[in-house]
Amino acid sequence: MTEALVHAVNVTKSFHNNEVLKGIDLDVGEGRVVCLLGPSGSGKTTFLRCINQLETIDGGRIWVDGDLMGYAERDGKLYRLKNQQIAAQRREIGMVFQRFNLFPHMTAIENVAEAPVQVKGESKKAARARAAELLERVGLADRSAAYPAQLSGGQQQRVAIARALAMQPKLMLFDEPTSALDPELVGEVLTVMRELANDGMTMIVVTHEMSFAREVADTVVFMDDGVVVEAGSPAEVIGNPQHQRTKAFLSRLRSEHEHP
Repeated sequence: MTEALVHAVNVTKSFHNNEVLKGIDLDVGEGRVVCLLGPSGSGKTTFLRCINQLETIDGGRIWVDGDLMGYAERDGKLYRLKNQQIAAQRREIGMVFQRFNLFPHMTAIENVAEAPVQVKGESKKAARARAAELLERVGLADRSAAYPAQLSGGQQQRVAIARALAMQPKLMLFDEPTSALDPELVGEVLTVMRELANDGMTMIVVTHEMSFAREVADTVVFMDDGVVVEAGSPAEVIGNPQHQRTKAFLSRLRSEHEHP
């Protein structure tokens, strides 16, 4: 075992004979930020969902902080864990989706405080106190009593980040967290993510935001058609890509950026 917080080896996943992941290897050190780039359908989101067991892998193994995700290994054989055990593993991992998935009937602070009370059995008082701190951390102290419908997309996504942080995860997964937002709201979410990275949170981010990947990522991984095409520092992968597929993808992104 390496010292990586996330250690994925030869991960495969198919949906109805369509092989979406064709043997993904990835190591993410503690406190590191990895950005996954690639065209739609390249397997990025599926891989993210496999890490926290929202999808079951068909082959390979994924460890998070030394725990084999979703399985126990005995005598070289894998045994699927019970749902309860998988849920316990998942508690350690925060996930932020494209769509904010907030509870519409709860205020911002209630959304953030809910899981620690329900899942970890924290007192309501303690959970609310930390929820208030987290809303302040994402710049929404003044919106704690607002319902999701009263918040902009960017504000809802920041509440969703605070909600994920409320469980005190050791790993945060972001699945294109800004892709559903109006362009002028993207910055406020990326700012929160930058601060998280600066605070040493281990993060895996599926994104098309090149400037974020360039500035914040320790490692950039370019995926296409279910495989890792190349991986390295932002300067290597974005600044000086070696592979034709990476070059084509980046030049297409640039031209879309220039002529939206």
